[in-house]
Amino acid sequence: MRFLKQVILSAAILIVTVFLWVNYVPGAASFLDRTGVTGLLGIEAAAADASNTGRGFGPRGPAKVVVAAVTEATTNDRVDAIGDVRALRSAALRTEVSGEVVQVALETGGFVDKDAVILRLDDEAERIAVERARLLLEDARDAASRFSRLQDGGSVTEVRQREAQLRLRTAELELSEAEFALSLRTVRAPFSGWIGLVDVAIGERLSPTDVIATLTDRSEILVDFRVPERVVSQVEPGMPIEARLLGAEGAEPLTGTVHAVDNIVDRNSRTLRVQGRLANENDHLRAGMAFTVTIRFPGETLAAVDPLSVQWSSEGSYVWAVREDKAQRVPVTIRQRDADRVLVDGDLAPGDLVVTEGVQTLRPGAEVAIAGRTEARAMIPAARPGTAKPSVAR
Repeated sequence: MRFLKQVILSAAILIVTVFLWVNYVPGAASFLDRTGVTGLLGIEAAAADASNTGRGFGPRGPAKVVVAAVTEATTNDRVDAIGDVRALRSAALRTEVSGEVVQVALETGGFVDKDAVILRLDDEAERIAVERARLLLEDARDAASRFSRLQDGGSVTEVRQREAQLRLRTAELELSEAEFALSLRTVRAPFSGWIGLVDVAIGERLSPTDVIATLTDRSEILVDFRVPERVVSQVEPGMPIEARLLGAEGAEPLTGTVHAVDNIVDRNSRTLRVQGRLANENDHLRAGMAFTVTIRFPGETLAAVDPLSVQWSSEGSYVWAVREDKAQRVPVTIRQRDADRVLVDGDLAPGDLVVTEGVQTLRPGAEVAIAGRTEARAMIPAARPGTAKPSVAR
């Protein structure tokens, strides 16, 4: 008898506990429904009864919720890459012949114009060769002129005349060759630009392998970076880019354009080489710097919802949409997450309302009432075609 009383008392306490939990703990009813306990406890009929009278598990009446309107936003499809800077044009200056330095005509680190003299090598022998070639040319011209006059009088054969013309042409070529050899003894700037350190002194002997200095044209700079193969078809010359000096946080970005695009995707990294072009009007940029390069692509327009509205289950992410005063579970796929919104792909359109607070007590088809009549009406936009505008709790 004593054991039977304990069993009856324990059963009574269990029934009262389940009743209080179901009626006053949010989400308890949905948990029991998912686990199949509602049928065992005889709550299923009461739940159907409650849905017909506008009540659910817990307090009477529709579940009060806070909602937010669905908007539209465009995905931010962008690629960030690390790029290396190089000058628009760059050349390592060398001599083409060996010789002793007799003149350094440029101060280190200056700007030079095209064809400006950088240095000269000893050219005494070459100057002598030029003078000799000039004398031979003058003699050949005189002989050709004399034979030409004699031929008019019939005193010189045609063969002698041709020999004179050949001698003149040979002398002209020898002078050109001597002048070219003399020009090789002078190193000139192939284009206008900034010259680096000139570590050469008078009296030093140079060979063609020795680098005199580096000349760079940095009026504009080129940035080499790589993009993933998924955007290869979207990258085109002329597209805008942004570049920020790596490590210089807070610095204003530089704007430029895509200058050139490679035609081969690297097999190892699956990336494509792209070359950007940036202006350097203030001459603050130098070859060898590293930049973070950003290139943006046209994004996709998607539904944007409040981050609080996104819920998760074993089947994936979803939101509770309010349609015709009832909660409807809408599966969504998250495409982009920002600080104040989430871009999703699903059966949502601008103007729909999604629940941000009160999701614990919701079940598919449950009646809902939007908390805050004035605020709710202010946030409800025009209803999408074919749907009714959600009601506001009164």
